Amino acid sequence: MQAGLATAPRGTLDLLLLELKALGISTAREQGSAVAFEADLAGFYRACLHSRVASRVLWVLASLPAPDPDSLYRAASSIDWSAHVPEGGTIAVDFSTVRSLITHTHYGALKVKDAIVDQLRDRPSGRPSVDTERPSVRVSVRLSANIATFAIDFAGESLHRRGYRGDGVAAPLKENLGAALLLRCGWADLANNGAAFLDPMCGSGTLAIEAALIAANIAPGLSRDWYGFMGWVGHDAALFESLREQARLAIDRRALVPGRIVGSDRDPRGLRAGRQSLAHLGLDGLVSFVERDVADMVPQSSSGLLLCNPPYGERIGAEDELPALYRDLGARLREHFLGWTAGVFTGNPGLGQEMGLNARRTHRLFNGALECRLLRFAVESDQFVTKRKPGELPAPNPVRAMSPGAQMFANRLRKNLTAMTRWAKNEGVSCYRLYDADMPEYAFAIDLYGPEPVHAYVQEYAAPATVAEERVRERRADALAAIPEALGLEREFIHVRVRRRSRGGEQYTKMDDSGEFHEVRESGLKFWVNFTDYLDTGLFLDHRLTRERIGEMARGKKFLNLFAYTCTATVHAAAGGARETVSVDMSNTYLDWGWQNLSLNGFAQPQHELIQADALHYIREATARFDLIFLDPPTFSNSKRMESTLDIQRDHVDLVQATSRLLTAGGVLLFSTNNTRFRLDSGALDGLDVQDISAQTIPRDYERSPRIHRCYVITARTTA
Repeated sequence: MQAGLATAPRGTLDLLLLELKALGISTAREQGSAVAFEADLAGFYRACLHSRVASRVLWVLASLPAPDPDSLYRAASSIDWSAHVPEGGTIAVDFSTVRSLITHTHYGALKVKDAIVDQLRDRPSGRPSVDTERPSVRVSVRLSANIATFAIDFAGESLHRRGYRGDGVAAPLKENLGAALLLRCGWADLANNGAAFLDPMCGSGTLAIEAALIAANIAPGLSRDWYGFMGWVGHDAALFESLREQARLAIDRRALVPGRIVGSDRDPRGLRAGRQSLAHLGLDGLVSFVERDVADMVPQSSSGLLLCNPPYGERIGAEDELPALYRDLGARLREHFLGWTAGVFTGNPGLGQEMGLNARRTHRLFNGALECRLLRFAVESDQFVTKRKPGELPAPNPVRAMSPGAQMFANRLRKNLTAMTRWAKNEGVSCYRLYDADMPEYAFAIDLYGPEPVHAYVQEYAAPATVAEERVRERRADALAAIPEALGLEREFIHVRVRRRSRGGEQYTKMDDSGEFHEVRESGLKFWVNFTDYLDTGLFLDHRLTRERIGEMARGKKFLNLFAYTCTATVHAAAGGARETVSVDMSNTYLDWGWQNLSLNGFAQPQHELIQADALHYIREATARFDLIFLDPPTFSNSKRMESTLDIQRDHVDLVQATSRLLTAGGVLLFSTNNTRFRLDSGALDGLDVQDISAQTIPRDYERSPRIHRCYVITARTTA
């Protein structure tokens, strides 16, 4: 078995993971911005042939330390390139770098290229030459945290290039992203059940063609005439051809009943390009391309999927024409497409309000570098909304009138909102707790995240076993009826989850795969939060004042952030002028998230180092070089990824003493815990002065929960 990596457009990694597992690659797992797996050669070939979402499939050779150019050259030289590059062959090197001292990608690629050609210069055919277009072997080097991963790029060129697109046809949507949108909207199951498909703004037909490939079980890689592995020394041509033949035999063209899959557009040039693509695939006449305006679209059956990627202003002229386009789309859906599923992939998500429909789900994805949203709708009569002026409250839910209890709950929310909005505006606070079980019978915590658009994150505290399930359901229904009305928010901006006592290591467990991230503000800084995929959003609001204190203390200092999570404290330290920061966490997912937070604020620089490690192990191995340390461990963890269990009440003395040894003379340790029953054993902290600053770090919006966390300033005791 061979180690591999597969990449995909941002926001689609979970779909790629499911694809690889469906192909029999059971070892697949998310690893940072890629899916890691182990497979035999046939598994790699299947991934290239059958993955609809993947961009690259990489045959990993080695992962080696490369903190500087010389070590990068030595690492590349340690690989036997004669086992990969054929006699007389050509090479190309793709190089990427994050969180590393080598920041120039072209320079890194040159160092690796030099190492390869220097090793092979004595061959009979001489040193290999460089061919950036179609080399015999394309080498991929991914440098992350000064570790270089060397691989052979089996794709050669991005797998979104299926081979059916005619020369000179520029599509606004890459084929693998189009396939991901279809899969996200459930098209695979809909297609199996005979549903229809319509793209009313199809352009050159990417979505309609990808829908046909899925419906007829046509492997997306069958039309390609070249892959990166075809010039590789280890390529098994007979094996690959046998897998291609199996893919051909699995095609079911009977699924492509003429008229079932339709693309329409008012631009005939795009439609001609779509028909040419169908001819390349041998699917002439099996997908319909029709010249038609959005305002004239009609369903071809009683149920199906309508999915489109409206223009961002370029294809139809001025951007001020777009609201009318969205209104036309929404009107036709409401009037003619009841019972259909719909998806709108947009770079202008605010225009979704023009459609007069409530989105059941939204997903954050990227079309190249452009951040977009996929809005998903079930076109049903109770999903229709009426337009209202900004700030105007929505009408009560017509399906469920509010009970007297729900009305009291709504009144409390309005009262809190009036008071907290005034405070938040005066203090410049955009994210804060609005409500925390103020009425015991409505045991919810409600946090607002801004600026615009404001999202409400609603956590329902799990009810005791003594409370009947029917009463729990009634309470939840009351709350969900009251919250949109009281806060003036559409349902798509309200995120609900049940909050239970977490088990050790659960902070690293993924709950969902929406890939939806939202930019919020705090103290003039920007952060990414996620309301659906993880146990927490990525920003602990009760630590707002603690982070501000870190920023004030950090100027000119070396800062260490232990159990760093998404590195929000590190961002504050960097903004405060820290000379150097080190952030340690066990999760690569959270460290990548942290790096995005640093990048969002302009701090993606070598002096801000992120280390994936068990913080307990790091504390034992590190040396005393930090002027300021933030130690914020979980209350309890028995994660398999840790070397030992952690119980903060039991272990805090040893943990604090060990961490304090990493301080320079005069250094400061900020120790914080969210264990509401925590008791500090200050008498056992030999040689340390401890100041309890908990009351000073509880923000106003958490005053109703004064034990939400404990926070201490710890320094070495001075002797007379």
